[in-house]
Amino acid sequence: MRFSGQVVLITGAGSGIGAAAARRFAAEGAKVGALGRSDDNVRDIVREIRQAGGEVMPLIADIADSSAMQSSVRQLVDTYGRLDVVFANAGINGVWAPLDELTPEEWDDTLNINLKGTFLTVKYAVPHLKRNGGAVIITSSVNGTRMFSNTGATAYACSKAAQVAFAKMTALELAKHRIRVNVICPGAIETNIDENTEKRAIEREKEPVDFPEGQIPLTDGKPGTSDQVADLVLFLASDGARHISGTEVWIDGAQSLLQG
Repeated sequence: MRFSGQVVLITGAGSGIGAAAARRFAAEGAKVGALGRSDDNVRDIVREIRQAGGEVMPLIADIADSSAMQSSVRQLVDTYGRLDVVFANAGINGVWAPLDELTPEEWDDTLNINLKGTFLTVKYAVPHLKRNGGAVIITSSVNGTRMFSNTGATAYACSKAAQVAFAKMTALELAKHRIRVNVICPGAIETNIDENTEKRAIEREKEPVDFPEGQIPLTDGKPGTSDQVADLVLFLASDGARHISGTEVWIDGAQSLLQG
């Protein structure tokens, strides 16, 4: 029960990595704020955690909406009295398209959710984390950090690279308050993020590259799982990582080293 008595905020908690982390934190004694864009997004994970005897409250907000995020964080802290861990996980792939096909509105949508959403999540959590110290974990990606071969993913990769810079800046700024900030960079993981991906005309611009058989060397091409990523998130949030801050960790079975 590494997180007994602690309060954890998880964005994008309704599925994939966020849901896996919510289950694990609750199972280890944390009170979980499961944030999603609608009640439908988080209903199942909230019910599952409660049926298992865990403590969780649903929070509904668009992470790119300043007032909604401020209200959700306040609601969580008013209910449980504290905040110890923030997992800024929510994000989208958005539109993948050549630059001349990508619209300014599509660029803004991806950056607003992935980067501004991370900023708002952490910004409104910081005053509460400062009371006792704590941990922030941000979900970035292999795209924009090690891999640049996914043609058309420019907006997504830029948002993910910027999240790493954001984490390093805030890790130094918040260290005196005993707040650690780290980043995870997943590769191919079995989640439903592809459902919010639109790809247009990328084959026209894509450079021909033949990867060796098995694009994920550690597993001969088999994607990782959300539970494996949740293991990393819980480690970075725990006392076992108490001297780690401002660090990005790739969890991709060496995929990005092969395909970068």
